[in-house]
Amino acid sequence: MRILVHSGKGGVGKTSISAATALRCAEYGLRTLVMSTDTAHSLADSLGKELGPTPIQLQKNLWGQEVDARYSIEKHWGELQKQMVDFFRQQGMHELRAEEITILPGLDEIAHLLWLQEHRERGEVEVLIVDAAPTAETLRLLSMPDVTQWWFERLLQLAQGAQRWLQPISRMLSWQRLPEIHDRAIEQAHQFFHTLERVRALLSDPEQSSVRLVINAESMIIKETQRMHTYLCLYGYPTDAIICNRLLPAQVKDPFFREWRETQGKNLVLAEEVFGDIPILKAPMFGAEVGGLPALRQLAAELYGDGDPSRIHQNHPPLRWLTDADGSTTLVLSLPFASYEELDLLHKKDDLTVRVGKIRRNIALPYALWQQEIASAKFQDSALRIRFEKTH
Repeated sequence: MRILVHSGKGGVGKTSISAATALRCAEYGLRTLVMSTDTAHSLADSLGKELGPTPIQLQKNLWGQEVDARYSIEKHWGELQKQMVDFFRQQGMHELRAEEITILPGLDEIAHLLWLQEHRERGEVEVLIVDAAPTAETLRLLSMPDVTQWWFERLLQLAQGAQRWLQPISRMLSWQRLPEIHDRAIEQAHQFFHTLERVRALLSDPEQSSVRLVINAESMIIKETQRMHTYLCLYGYPTDAIICNRLLPAQVKDPFFREWRETQGKNLVLAEEVFGDIPILKAPMFGAEVGGLPALRQLAAELYGDGDPSRIHQNHPPLRWLTDADGSTTLVLSLPFASYEELDLLHKKDDLTVRVGKIRRNIALPYALWQQEIASAKFQDSALRIRFEKTH
């Protein structure tokens, strides 16, 4: 299954682009699902069709879905949360506080990620197009597998550590036996995070998934998209194209729009310079609102011509592991538009934290590197190169 995630600043036209791309894929003969993960759904309005929290077939080869954020949360998380709440309550913690600390961060985003994995396992569609929320929300969505895994491991350590210390004391003082976090529930939670990890691996594989950043030819939007591209690389998600939407066509001669069109031309040149070898697909501004299948079909024709929209435009994985001739291992992490001054590293035995500005990622290190130390860390050619060596 090929996954295309459309993201960008709010108002740039992501939903129209997603709907048009899905329509073209379906008419190209590919079984296609377009799915909205934006809490302010507008996909149904763009398609001119009724949508629901589960996929609805719209025409041959085309399905649409507006995700219900509460999907499967109780099924995947409810049992373990109840046991952990009972445990902390037995320690004297107020029930509301216990419930608060055991709420999984980013439950809404996780529900969206679970849908991705479910569609992949079903194998019913060939192309899954995600109409994502604006930039900040999309970044939070894509960071969830790393964030929640880190949070869960710390919370479980807290509960199991307290359990080991308090069980002997409870027997000495004739307390009621403390509840245990049962193996079945823990296994269920590990399976839950294993599913998230598979989604993360799926989204970071450039052969299967691509992020396409939608922009307008405005300098502020281009700058925000530069930062988004950097953070996507930090999390290992490949961007294979930029889509520049709503370009004023050359035949517009009205003096009122002339300066605007000239400014767009300068900003388009800027975008081509800053995004380098990432292809930029272009779509014009239409004379009327882009909604309904005929208008979406016209938008798709402008973007893709007669081609397949799901094809890979560029295949450069942002994160790579290299083995050197001397046996050392180097992590190469592409960070375009980042600067040396905003980078920070923290290395623990099995964990590497990389921070770029206010955004950070915890990278789980392979077991083979647990007994190794960072020998060098260099930032050159827009990439962070971290070399690990065995300690003597």
